[in-house]
Amino acid sequence: MYKTAYLFLLLFSIVLVKVSAQDANTLLSDMDQIMFGPEDREGTIKITLVNKSGKEKVREATMLQKGTDKKLFRYTLPESQAGIATLSLPGDIMWLYMPALGKPKKISILAKSQAFTGTDFSYEDMATTTYSSRYVPKLLSTSDEGFELQLTPINEKSHYSKIVVLLEKEYHYPIRMDYYNRGGKKFKEATYTYRKTGKYWNAAKVIMSDLKKKHKTIIQLTNVKFDQGLSDDLFKVENLKPANSN
Repeated sequence: MYKTAYLFLLLFSIVLVKVSAQDANTLLSDMDQIMFGPEDREGTIKITLVNKSGKEKVREATMLQKGTDKKLFRYTLPESQAGIATLSLPGDIMWLYMPALGKPKKISILAKSQAFTGTDFSYEDMATTTYSSRYVPKLLSTSDEGFELQLTPINEKSHYSKIVVLLEKEYHYPIRMDYYNRGGKKFKEATYTYRKTGKYWNAAKVIMSDLKKKHKTIIQLTNVKFDQGLSDDLFKVENLKPANSN
């Protein structure tokens, strides 16, 4: 009798683990579909940097994205930042163009842990590849607020030990992401405000906070357009350097 009960509990536990894993993978896939669903998108980005004293610096940029592996980001304001651009390409490749250097520079895996052009986002945060391809999910909890997932990086060179994500319960877009360093300590957090534009949910506002530096970056996306049929030619390394530059 006890042996039968033990076997039943063991089998039940195995089923629960499989269901939990399946649920976690499904939830993360749903989040990816929200974040990377459109065939392409373009928009204007306002970036506000806020230091621990509350002083703000404002920048503006344009963004073009196609699929899950092509993204062109270019600063337009202020004048000191204008022309700085990054290009994400298939294979987790990223290029950086600085007008002062005069030519594009390929960003290494190690450099991706560094701050993205002085913001609280890292180059790793700005990757366009899906979370499902970069992280192993685990369902931590379910509540009235939503689903909490733990994401463990597949790449051991990631500077995160894990990311804990809270997903909105009905549509499964991210509400909050908590970032943990390799020592297992939370050091950054991001909050998301999603709005629906046409048939797509869109991150209209993202706030990334560095808890140690007491500094935050606010990104607001406006004038967003989806499925414009953007050409692959727009996402070439040679296009990082503006045509009118010397």
